[in-house]
Amino acid sequence: MEESDVTLALLDSANDKDPVVREQVRKSILTLGKQQPNKVLSMCQDYLVKHPKVRHHHYYCHLLYLKIKSIISLASDEMTRSKDVVPDWQQAASNILVAVGNKYINDIMEEILSKFQPGILPHFFVVQTLASLSESNVYGMVPFLNAILGTMLPMLGMAKQDNMKWVFSSALSHFSESILEYLANLDKAPDPTVRKDTFSSEIYAAYDILYCSWLQSRESKLRLTVAEAVGSMSHLIAHDKLEEQLPKLIPTILSLYKKNTEHYVISKSLCQVLDASVNMGSRVLETQIDSLLTTLNQQVRQSDRPLMAPVQCNVEGATNTFPDRLVMFVLQKLENSNERIRMGSLAVLRHLINSSTSIMESKKLLILASIRQPLADHSNKVKKRVVQVISAMAHHGYLELEGGDLLVKFIIQHCALPDTYYRPGQRPSDPEEVTNEALRSMCDNTLHLFTTTVGRLTDVLWPMLLYYLTPGQYSNATAPLCKSLTLLGTKKRASQEPNFNIDFNEHVNLPSPHILMVRLLVNGSFPFRSRGHGAPSLSLLNVISPNIHPNAETLWEKEIPALLSYLEGKGPQLNDPGFLAKSLVAIADDKWSCQLALEATRYLSTYNQSLEEKSFLYRCIGVTLQQCSNKEVVQKQLQEMLISARHNDAIERAGVAMGIGLCASSHLDATLAKLDDFGKSDAFKKASGIFSLLKDKNDLDVEKMKSTLILCYGYVALHAPEDQILSRIDSDILRSISNFCLLLFPQALYKDTFNALQELLRNILARDLNPDGLQSVFKHIEEWLSSGQGHERERAMNTTAHILEFYFNNLHVKNMVTFHNLGSLLGRLAPRCTDPNPLVRRAAIDCIYTLLYIQLRYEGFSLDYKDDSVERLITLRESMDNPDHSVLYKTCSELIISKRLPQQQLNTLIFMLIEGLVDSQSNCSRASSVLLNTLLKNRGAGLQDLVSEMLEVLHIRLQMISEEQVKVSVAQSILILATQHLQTVINTLISYPLPFDSWSCEMWIALGADSKLASQIMEMLMEKLNIMVPYVDKKESMMRGAIIFYAILLCQMTCALKEMMLNGQSQEAVVSLFPQLFSSLLVRLGSSVGVTLPKDINSSGTNRKSPTKLAAGFDVCGVAVEALRILLARAQLDHVVKPLDQEGAWDKMKDPQQHITGVTLLARAMAKHAGPRLPAIVECLCPCLNNIYECQRVTITAFFSELLNHHVVTELMMMDVLMNNMMERISDPSCTVRMLAVRGLGNIAVGSPEKVHMEGGGEVLVVRGLGNIAVGSPEKVRMEGGWEVLVVRGLGNIAAKRLFPVCFSVQACKYAMRVCAPVVGSELITTMFQNHLHEDKSLHYGEFINDLTKYIIQDFPGMLNFYHITVIQFFKSNWAEVRAGAAMFIGR
Repeated sequence: MEESDVTLALLDSANDKDPVVREQVRKSILTLGKQQPNKVLSMCQDYLVKHPKVRHHHYYCHLLYLKIKSIISLASDEMTRSKDVVPDWQQAASNILVAVGNKYINDIMEEILSKFQPGILPHFFVVQTLASLSESNVYGMVPFLNAILGTMLPMLGMAKQDNMKWVFSSALSHFSESILEYLANLDKAPDPTVRKDTFSSEIYAAYDILYCSWLQSRESKLRLTVAEAVGSMSHLIAHDKLEEQLPKLIPTILSLYKKNTEHYVISKSLCQVLDASVNMGSRVLETQIDSLLTTLNQQVRQSDRPLMAPVQCNVEGATNTFPDRLVMFVLQKLENSNERIRMGSLAVLRHLINSSTSIMESKKLLILASIRQPLADHSNKVKKRVVQVISAMAHHGYLELEGGDLLVKFIIQHCALPDTYYRPGQRPSDPEEVTNEALRSMCDNTLHLFTTTVGRLTDVLWPMLLYYLTPGQYSNATAPLCKSLTLLGTKKRASQEPNFNIDFNEHVNLPSPHILMVRLLVNGSFPFRSRGHGAPSLSLLNVISPNIHPNAETLWEKEIPALLSYLEGKGPQLNDPGFLAKSLVAIADDKWSCQLALEATRYLSTYNQSLEEKSFLYRCIGVTLQQCSNKEVVQKQLQEMLISARHNDAIERAGVAMGIGLCASSHLDATLAKLDDFGKSDAFKKASGIFSLLKDKNDLDVEKMKSTLILCYGYVALHAPEDQILSRIDSDILRSISNFCLLLFPQALYKDTFNALQELLRNILARDLNPDGLQSVFKHIEEWLSSGQGHERERAMNTTAHILEFYFNNLHVKNMVTFHNLGSLLGRLAPRCTDPNPLVRRAAIDCIYTLLYIQLRYEGFSLDYKDDSVERLITLRESMDNPDHSVLYKTCSELIISKRLPQQQLNTLIFMLIEGLVDSQSNCSRASSVLLNTLLKNRGAGLQDLVSEMLEVLHIRLQMISEEQVKVSVAQSILILATQHLQTVINTLISYPLPFDSWSCEMWIALGADSKLASQIMEMLMEKLNIMVPYVDKKESMMRGAIIFYAILLCQMTCALKEMMLNGQSQEAVVSLFPQLFSSLLVRLGSSVGVTLPKDINSSGTNRKSPTKLAAGFDVCGVAVEALRILLARAQLDHVVKPLDQEGAWDKMKDPQQHITGVTLLARAMAKHAGPRLPAIVECLCPCLNNIYECQRVTITAFFSELLNHHVVTELMMMDVLMNNMMERISDPSCTVRMLAVRGLGNIAVGSPEKVHMEGGGEVLVVRGLGNIAVGSPEKVRMEGGWEVLVVRGLGNIAAKRLFPVCFSVQACKYAMRVCAPVVGSELITTMFQNHLHEDKSLHYGEFINDLTKYIIQDFPGMLNFYHITVIQFFKSNWAEVRAGAAMFIGR
């Protein structure tokens, strides 16, 4: 059987019930273990792991002991196998021995001492192991040390190599320290009889070798180890021996500082030597004190770390022995220029304060006075040491003394340090640099320690720390200050200490309760600034509430914990002055509130570097003024806020405005009055002249003040009571800012003022968020949309876009209502899409986009609904830098039409577009015209009721339009309206007062552009001209007003025809209607001769426009003449016009005395140059010969009479028509007409001589005509003075014109006189004519005349004078027979 099986079987039997068996098994296992320890131990270990519950496991401890013995042996052998030093392996073996030696010291010492034999230099690691064992197992090793030292001393002289010297020195150092520890804890030592003198002789012997020989070695490592050993050994050397060595030992150790860079060991050694010297009461030290202090001071300044323990030990020794000299030495060094010396001195001072309380008690005032110098040091490293010193002083009663407050102030100042600033990429060059953050954190902790651990400082810090809460320079220290004050106040309040309640009149340096409240509230409103000062500030406010105002205590105990919960993410935010408002209501002390407003206003300047906090404070002041009933205080503080504000900063301007707005909620009248006064104050007046170069406020400052004022009005509108503010918006607010809300420098203050104006308009709109409210805001912007200044249009458009977006985002449509001002807004904004300024164009697209979505919202669509047609505007917007205007017009027009605006909105849109025709920017005016015409074409048919109004507005706008292209578009608009509403257009334009102004004329001219339409209009006008009464004599009618109206209307229609014919495109219509136009105008010409209109053409009230005075010299007839002339020119009858111009025919037509001559010239020109047009003209004129108005018949008869003078009438087969008409006019009631008819009949002899012969001669025609008068109109015979007058006049005229031969037709004359006789009224004459005047009988002319004159004298004596005058006219006749007959008649 193998040994493993045997061992396993023995282990199974080791737990046998029989103790004899168990003992035998144990012995057998021990025997096997001695032969193969590793294998047996391994099996035992495995067995125990697998069977943890096995009993009597102590049997196996023997097995483990065997293993330890083997480990000790193995480690010892491995450690000393090589005589050379192999640190890695041999040190590991030594460490094993040391570790085992902590429990099995005797076994270890047995093994080690076997290799530490007298007279033989031991292995390096044997000595090292002994040294390590003495350190790790003091109580186990010290009993062996006496023997070890005895063996070691001879070996010291044998050590020649530095490493052996080093290991022996190290061992001696460890041995000495172990002995000192053993002696210091004899109560725990196994052998309490051990004494120091047991080792003194051996230690001194070793010291002598180390000091005299090895300490002078060139190897620095060895020197340091020897020095360390000497220091440790100094406590074990006999006192007399040490006293003897001190004069040379201390200088030697001090000299080592210069020889070595590692000073810690040297200082430690020196400390131990000094400690041993002081303990034994050495007198030698006094001779060494100067060199000691000098060297120690150098050591202190060379180290940036806190004072090292060895140096502390040295200082303590010096202090206890020579306190005065040391303190004065240290305090003097505080003023040294070397930073390191100051730092070292402070470290020493701190140690002195902490470690020598009784000795330093008398020197407190001296130290307090001396510490002021370092307080002003600029080095953070020095300041750090100062803080440490102050901390030490606090614990020892220094701060309660006079001057201690300066030390507290120093701590607080450095709690407020800002973060260290590094340029980008910069890093501290000194790795041990003390940053502001580190120093600040240290001061925070120090202040906290003052509060929590130094009870004696409670009454020093309370309430002094309150002073540091309010100055701005301590703002970064607020958090630690509030925490400390909260702890102090809570403690005092809980224990009801009397001094918890602060008498602010006694503590005059403390801020008032009003300022404390303001400061802490502002901190709470910005809780995460200044290192999270919000929560500590609110906590402190809650604690000190009785000191602020007793009435606030209950409210704050309830409200402040909720605010603190917010800071932890659990409650509402303190983002407005609502908490303050509640507090003031709870305090309910008007005098206190007024004082708060006063002090808060004074405190504003504290926040000049923290503008958001300052802005919040302005709001707090506004809330406070709400609660003030003292009007004088309110007005004074408002004035102070406006005057002292720094208007150059946008945040502060907003804060001022919000504060004033909040105040207005309770004091609206006072606030508006103060704002009005401020706007009129000298602060807004700009300097002029040469002194403007020296003015305090430049123009930019003034404009920024205007921005403040605009914002103030905005917040007044927001916060003032609704029932009061709505009536004041137009009368006070908008009126006050209208002079400067947009009139700013093009570039200056754009952003600030723009934001101010937007805020104002938002606040106004928010009060009335509906279409009416939007319109009331927009009306104050729209005038700027068409400004001639690009920057003003840009600002106005951006403002519009902003308020529309605000309106859309805040719109909540509860019911489907009408967005009734959509049309007016679109009309204003759409033309701006073509503005020269690309920014205006983009903003205009945005506005239309938003407007259309607002309309969709009102129609019931959801907020996220997207309309494809509206979204097309986004694409257009991207091309606004180089827009295609045609595409833009088309898109905008289609959008507006496709949205199917309600008719009322469309009406408004159209009038807005008409307004846009006079836009200062030609692009926009053209856009308005294009959009207008597009809308009229598509939806103009439904605008019947608005046509007149549109035409009137267009008429007004034409007077201001300078852009020719726009004028053309307006003409097109009028034409479009006429095609849809012709009668309304004509009625409207006809009604314009006389004379037509140039713009009315342009409108009529526009109607001539379309030939078909022009024909319709001309026909309608001619119909009116032909049927309307031209005038009525005044004496014939009482209805003068109506008659005057018709006369004026005829003039207006004549003017209209004239203007239409001025349009070259009317030619086709003119040519087609030429006969009718010519005849109508000729008749109108005849009606106008000698006609005048009253000066006040509207005095009759028939014209719907306001009364206007007729222009001086208005020529009624001239209008008709001019129209006739234009007609001839437009019909291309220049050959007719030219001779008329040359002969002055136009003026003659207008002259009542030469009118017939002028018409005769017209007829002559027409006969000569426009013959083919005459038949149609004659056909149109013939019916007019029957008109009741003589003037018309005269003109037509004169025209026809002259035509008969030309052969063209025969060629055109018009002779019969004209002759018959003349024959009919022979009996016309008008003498002039009859005369012209006779003339016309006479003219036939020239114009158509063949016709004369066919009718029996010219005299036959004349006489027949005269006869016709007697038969057809006998009353006319009487009116004209008798038949004979007619005969004489007729014959005279014929003779004068020489139309007939000298010999008259006797038969014709007899016939005519016989026919006339019955109407003469004389039976004698009638009988005579019937008896003697037969065609076939001869007549004695002389006798006939003799009898006729007798009967005339008998029957008509009263007519004799008339007959004489009439007959005398024929004395001038060119015919002798006529002259002779006249003479005979007179003579008889």
